Amino acid sequence: MLINRRQFLYATGLLAVTPGVSLAQGTSVKNTYYEVLLRHTKWAETQYDAVAGRYRQTDFGFGVVLGNALLLTRGTYDATLAGVEKDVLRQHTLATIRYFAASNVLAGGTEWGKTLFWDTTFQSYFVLAARLLWPQLDPQTRSNVEAIARGQAEYTTSLGTANDPRSGGWTPNGLTGGYKGDTKLEEMGVYAQALAPGLAWHGDGPGWREAFGRWSRNEAGLPAADLANPSTVDGVPISANTATNLYDTFIVENHGSFGPHYQEELWRTSGRNAVHFLLAGRPLPEVLTKQPNGELLWRTILATMSDAGEPLMPMVNDREHLYGRDIIPLAFRATVLQDPMAARAEAALASRLLAYQAYPPVHRLAKFSGEAKYEPEARAELAISYLLHELRPAPNPVTEREFFTRAAITIDHGGEPGLLTHQSAAAWAGTVTKPGFTKFAWQPAHDDWLFKISGATPMLLPSAAVTKRNTVAYRRVRDGFDGTASLLAFAVGFAGTATLPTGTIVCALPRPGRVDVHNLAMPGMPGLTGSRTYTGAAGKATVPAREAFRVDELTFPATTARHVRVVGVRPHPSFGYSLFDFDVEGDLARGKPTTASSFDPGMEPGKATDGDPATRWAVARAERGRVDSWLAVDLGAATTVRRVRLRWETAAAGAYRIETSADGAAWRTAAEYPKADLSTPGWLDVDGRAGFVARTAEPIIVQGDTITLPAGVVEGYVRADLRAIAAEPAPECPPSVRASTADGYLSLFNLSNAAVTGTVRLRGTRLYRGTQVTTANGTEYALSLPAATARVEAPWFTARGIPAGITAVVHDAQRVTFRGGPAMFTLTHADGGMLPILLGRAEQTVTMPLAKAFPFNDLALGRVTFPNSVLPAGMTDPGAAVDGDQHTAWRPGSNGRMVVDLGAAHRIGQASLKWTVGPVPPHTVTYSLDGRTYGTAATARYVAVSTGWRPGHASLTSISVSEGEPVG
Repeated sequence: MLINRRQFLYATGLLAVTPGVSLAQGTSVKNTYYEVLLRHTKWAETQYDAVAGRYRQTDFGFGVVLGNALLLTRGTYDATLAGVEKDVLRQHTLATIRYFAASNVLAGGTEWGKTLFWDTTFQSYFVLAARLLWPQLDPQTRSNVEAIARGQAEYTTSLGTANDPRSGGWTPNGLTGGYKGDTKLEEMGVYAQALAPGLAWHGDGPGWREAFGRWSRNEAGLPAADLANPSTVDGVPISANTATNLYDTFIVENHGSFGPHYQEELWRTSGRNAVHFLLAGRPLPEVLTKQPNGELLWRTILATMSDAGEPLMPMVNDREHLYGRDIIPLAFRATVLQDPMAARAEAALASRLLAYQAYPPVHRLAKFSGEAKYEPEARAELAISYLLHELRPAPNPVTEREFFTRAAITIDHGGEPGLLTHQSAAAWAGTVTKPGFTKFAWQPAHDDWLFKISGATPMLLPSAAVTKRNTVAYRRVRDGFDGTASLLAFAVGFAGTATLPTGTIVCALPRPGRVDVHNLAMPGMPGLTGSRTYTGAAGKATVPAREAFRVDELTFPATTARHVRVVGVRPHPSFGYSLFDFDVEGDLARGKPTTASSFDPGMEPGKATDGDPATRWAVARAERGRVDSWLAVDLGAATTVRRVRLRWETAAAGAYRIETSADGAAWRTAAEYPKADLSTPGWLDVDGRAGFVARTAEPIIVQGDTITLPAGVVEGYVRADLRAIAAEPAPECPPSVRASTADGYLSLFNLSNAAVTGTVRLRGTRLYRGTQVTTANGTEYALSLPAATARVEAPWFTARGIPAGITAVVHDAQRVTFRGGPAMFTLTHADGGMLPILLGRAEQTVTMPLAKAFPFNDLALGRVTFPNSVLPAGMTDPGAAVDGDQHTAWRPGSNGRMVVDLGAAHRIGQASLKWTVGPVPPHTVTYSLDGRTYGTAATARYVAVSTGWRPGHASLTSISVSEGEPVG
């Protein structure tokens, strides 16, 4: 009998308290948090030290008291789900608060506290837990808790802008900040976080509020944006900010990664801070609701959001899917900032928590992290999220469809961040060129449990350093469609990628590309059914999930050998190779001399042949990236060998060889792993969720949870008739050019260091920007591509019934010139408009009614504008002047000024302004390269419009900036 997800969860007891999460009900989200906390208490109680009579200090295990305090003071406690009686939990919690309040350095103790990183984070949780249980605390404990909050505020204020000497290398770098490699947004947030409990519960001590505002305002500091913003926050102009914690494309990075996850720190610390003020009944500091540059940071998060409501975690492999930790930033935005987009993201994330929590290790919330302190942190932040919903109910969320439609955008974050992203309604894709992270990451249907894209896990592109990066980000407002194109040069060869508004991707691969697939048994999570099914022209294969350390049994024709070894071919992307056991013919290798290419201290080669299942060999840390690491055993004498068994640790080889030798010098291959589960030409469907079409004779290979795609043009589709698509003929191109007509778009790649001109032969009667001549079954497109570049052309027109020999020159999405008649045919526009064409012998240019002439030669169109996030009184959003809509306009407000960020330096031809009806205010246009100094300039990145606007003056409908030689 088939049962649905909800029936399964009821049957397993996961939904014993609440019936699940409704995306339309904030109370259901809150109730889910309560149930998750109840179930998590079974883990929390493992932190209790019965001998000491309190929760452990190790890894801040005592931080579980905040979740406990929430359960003890709210909701309907269920001892069965929690695994502990309520009175016992209360006893454990009060004893722990009493002990750690006294042992905190700020209260006269010696064990913990005062240190800004990480102690103050858990101090914030601890103080909040104490306040929830305040009536049940004894006077001395209350006094100690008050001393902690006041003392931390005093200590943090006393530091001024200097480093905390107790925190080692963790530093905000004063008020200058920093953004390369490791953003200082997090560090400045921690300084502000250290002040919030004192401010909230004890009022304003000397300099506390000033210090809190200073650190908070600078968290998302970026001078080009801040200097253009005269708005005040808590009475201080944003233009007084001094920090640079963001790249100028509004992305942050941490650990040298390309992932924007750490942008969430702005709202993670804000959530921790806000709950203190709200629970204490004090007004929120204005900086918590008016966050400089906050909305531009949020735009980047939305541009990398999964269907699980979390920003993608393409950072380090052990921090993907930290659902518990990702709740509080969304809860803060949903409740405090009343953001319906964040409400949708939070509800989506909450809807996965119960199923996620039930996956081994059961009850935990940070199960995919190697950081032990993330577990009590996740418990505390789930409790805070509950409280935020209680104190500030969230708005109704938008629908999933509206969410991804509104989030759709392309952003080129630049070569240094190494990220070109495309969020569409159907998928997310990113071209990543960060050292150590090079890949083409694709998340079809925003499914964050389909393909592995995090950290150093390779995907599609060569995992090698990029020597040159050429990118284009197409934007709907300027180009008529969203898309990206990139051409990457490596020491050897080139690779091209393109993304389409349909969610489809196109790759021109110089060598085979790899895609790793998540394959888990996580009931209740879409797609994680315990197996993945692959279908192609050659048949179908189902690959079961591996739920424990992998064990490989390999057999091969009998051979006589004294030496047997395993030689790596593809290591684990983060940890290389590690074996618990390497068995030959059952027990022939046990205790025999064993050597290896390298090893980590304590994990010597012999640990794989000692017969102890708990010990293991692992390659040296410095060798983890080495492909051909090996482990060899000397059997002592020539022996007949036909079978080996390998029990791997997490660092399991993706591929390897078993080799044998008579003398330990000359080796021959006896077996290889893995054997293909499926080898199929042309196309491959992945579990009915996505698929690939390869325009090459080489097959697509599935080996376990790895897909290998052949070199050449590969197209990825979210959901499509792959068999029919694969049957369509591919474009015929000049030797160094690759092309695709996936979804009707023409994607072109020049995989060479020389400009290319020539002809691309296409099937069908789509007409692309440029010149083409019709043939009996298609067109010959006149190609011109600069060296090492890529581009995408939209299928603006289709010429139905057009005969061969007609030349069509598509000028833009509105005009086409035909010659070569006489002929009669129908011209159809992509938006559905139709024109009958009667072409004589003379050249004829036609204009499609109501169509827009994409692409527009306007550098300002669709660009980021300042001020942003916090607007001066009387000013409307400057983005209205660059949105391409003549029905919207920017109202400057008194003496208002706006800045357009063109994204890069350009030769400025002309800046044209259009105003609404009424007196045009006095105004000037100035230019800047750095966003700091403005004046007249031939080359600029920033364009400023300064006005003497007064009530009754006209508003600015548009500012257009053209590239070229300066005018007059």
